[in-house]
Amino acid sequence: MDARHLVDGLIMYLGLLVLLTFHEFGHAWMAWRCGDDTARSQGRVSLNPLVHIDLIGTVLLPLVMLLVPGAGRFLVGWAKPVPVNPDNLRNPKVDDILVTLAGPWMNLLLAVVLTGLARVGLAFQAPSLVDLCLEMANLSLLLCYFNLIPIPPLDGSQVVRTVFGVSYEAYHNFARYGFIILIIALQIPQLQLALHLVTSKSFAVITGWFGMGFSA
Repeated sequence: MDARHLVDGLIMYLGLLVLLTFHEFGHAWMAWRCGDDTARSQGRVSLNPLVHIDLIGTVLLPLVMLLVPGAGRFLVGWAKPVPVNPDNLRNPKVDDILVTLAGPWMNLLLAVVLTGLARVGLAFQAPSLVDLCLEMANLSLLLCYFNLIPIPPLDGSQVVRTVFGVSYEAYHNFARYGFIILIIALQIPQLQLALHLVTSKSFAVITGWFGMGFSA
């Protein structure tokens, strides 16, 4: 592995860490606004990456993916789930879904903001800024859709649990094996292709809003 690949990988990893931090902050903030201060009392309504790090999803999996040649453009991961006490939510079923989707929404919002910054960089002829912002915007979109996969510990599984009324006990029993199932699922080419397609289409739409028209 050459030095350039290592530097690019490190930049991508740091970007992933920032995006995951905002993702979990979105969950924690929304839970607090919906009446549950469990995450806030544990210091999770924070943009400090250290309080959100998950050993497997934030450290091991992303670093392994970076070491695989050509996998840098499919860099995904997750952070430590935000604790939520549904008994504290004002409207438990609706608020539970709002809290769950707040993370992906945050990634979508970040993709728009980063694309806007890329447009500013383009206006000021700063190609390095443009490339970095677009790369991070694309990664943020990938994380948004990746987290909607209905496999624990991802947000999509929480939405399925809420919509279909799965008990917390049954969900957590299944979630113990979730990360293993998820890692296996990520090896399926069709899943990777689906994530790439929905990400690239969204990326093209958002860059089009800013008159850039890039594709991932």
